[in-house]
Amino acid sequence: MADLHALRTRFVRALEGARSPGTAGPDPLPYADDLLARWQEPQRRYHTLAHLTAVLDHIDVLEKQADDPDVVRLAAWFHDAVYLPDRSENEERSARLAERALPEAGVPGAKTAEVARLVRLTVTHAPADDDLNGQVLCDADLAILAAPPSAYAAYTAAVREEYHFVPNDAFREGRAAVLRQLLALPRLFRTPHGTEHWEATARYNLRSELEMLSLPSPPSA
Repeated sequence: MADLHALRTRFVRALEGARSPGTAGPDPLPYADDLLARWQEPQRRYHTLAHLTAVLDHIDVLEKQADDPDVVRLAAWFHDAVYLPDRSENEERSARLAERALPEAGVPGAKTAEVARLVRLTVTHAPADDDLNGQVLCDADLAILAAPPSAYAAYTAAVREEYHFVPNDAFREGRAAVLRQLLALPRLFRTPHGTEHWEATARYNLRSELEMLSLPSPPSA
């Protein structure tokens, strides 16, 4: 069960860190609660508070790599704030939500724009070599790929539940395409920590899942 109080505290710290020094803004808690409600919507199985917490935890590990860790943390809060499994524009809608909410919450325009850019970057997870904020967010978001076998299996099962409305053959084909796309990347992870600690395990997990998907579907009962 997610610790809502701890998550609220983490949001408040990130928001206050992104505000201009000495600038007071509105109470952060309503913004935190709006985001927490979004992350608890019933259609979610993987993109839940547990995923948000994991991404924030990984950003804490990687924060020294980022140019602006608090901006990266706010991007984590917003990156799946709008999430409907049957829609393709979730990242864009999440970025626009950030562009509306953050200026109202007291975040300067340049930092708001950076949060929105980072949210949009999670479409491709392909940050540039000099994009340190993007590298930290993308590595934190993809760290699940390097999870131990049981956690990785739970992740793939949760993704399948989110796409319960997609027939098995279509899901297997689509998921396999995603896995091939990831495996084709020169590097899944861009930070030194991610490269050293997560890359090999993630590639093993992805290849194993792809092999499973290539097996014949079980006959219908």
